[in-house]
Amino acid sequence: MTNTARTETAASQVIDLDCSGLLCPLPVYKAALALNNLKDGDLLRLVTTDPGALRDIPAMARQRGDTLVEVVEEANGQVFVVKKGSSE
Repeated sequence: MTNTARTETAASQVIDLDCSGLLCPLPVYKAALALNNLKDGDLLRLVTTDPGALRDIPAMARQRGDTLVEVVEEANGQVFVVKKGSSE
């Protein structure tokens, strides 16, 4: 199941996307779709349980020109924070 939530901050928008239980390529696909709907500087907080996402999400961010801000490995999955656009 995929859940999406929006949070507004002073500088940017933060979108939460829960891709728990989904296997490759769905977390990457859904993350890319969500990022396409954001403005530069907005953040995507992505939760996954697919261990392959540890390779796939950073690769997707690099290929798209986005910035991987944070990766947190938890007992039951991973949390990624991706900033749309480059850090430059």
